Amino acid sequence: MFGNLPLIMLLLCAVSRAGWTSTFLIPLLQARRLSFAATTRDGRKVADAETIKWTFDPKENLDTAASGNQFSQLPLAKTVLITFPLTGHGRSELLVHGYKAAHKGKDVRFIQLGSTGIWQSSSSSQIQASHWITRHSPYNKESSRAIAEDELLALEGCVLNLAGLWGGERQPKNFAGRVAKSKEDVKGKKSLHMIHGQDVARAVVAVSEKWDDAGRGQRWMLTDGFVYDWWSLFAGWADEGEADSKEDKDADREPSNIAKWAYELMVEEDERALPRSMETLGRCYDVREFWETFGLAPLKARI
Repeated sequence: MFGNLPLIMLLLCAVSRAGWTSTFLIPLLQARRLSFAATTRDGRKVADAETIKWTFDPKENLDTAASGNQFSQLPLAKTVLITFPLTGHGRSELLVHGYKAAHKGKDVRFIQLGSTGIWQSSSSSQIQASHWITRHSPYNKESSRAIAEDELLALEGCVLNLAGLWGGERQPKNFAGRVAKSKEDVKGKKSLHMIHGQDVARAVVAVSEKWDDAGRGQRWMLTDGFVYDWWSLFAGWADEGEADSKEDKDADREPSNIAKWAYELMVEEDERALPRSMETLGRCYDVREFWETFGLAPLKARI
């Protein structure tokens, strides 16, 4: 595999997230017979594929990186996917210029996986005018991740800002107990946006294929097109808790405390039914432009 020019070079340095992303992307690349190479910190196999042992050194001097020291062991690829977060000034520049220098200035497409979190906390001068947010809406430019992403965009890279990730071992039902440990926690929960790993993989390939038309220098927001209401989810997962005994699984069971709290709050907050309105949920992502531009529809919508 590594002897041929890879279509996509996956920089999988952040062990947990990178491993998760690759479990969907590598099988898709294999199914479509698209060549690829991947890196890990320890050179282990990922999704049954061999990887190159490599770690990004953000402290390396750009002049040193230009000599190819850090990137010379990596093969030249048409597209480089960065799955780990780059933060602050200079790191995107180091990776892009260093990689290109190691491969004698070849034109390479760089895609950074980011987070929709940059739209969650804007400065006072970037107050959202509407509860509907698109990729064009103001975001927190002071975020260390946004700074690095903007630097990559200026270098004609592409950023895919992903909503909550799910699929495989990452099941939304398992998040409930972590995010809502009290009734007050439930009260504060409003909107939730998700994207499945298979759709992340499909998006990466689509961006690479339509690079000149819609990838180069573009920031895209990616969700499955749904705006989920946390209260609806809590209520819908009322019987998902662990039973106290085997008999309890088939006997009369009580709904979870989280579900009870959601229904109590419906009365207290005068919410007649679930899901609540978009205005009540507050922060709602509109990603129609992505799916229309790339001629796709989510494969795994609705959790």
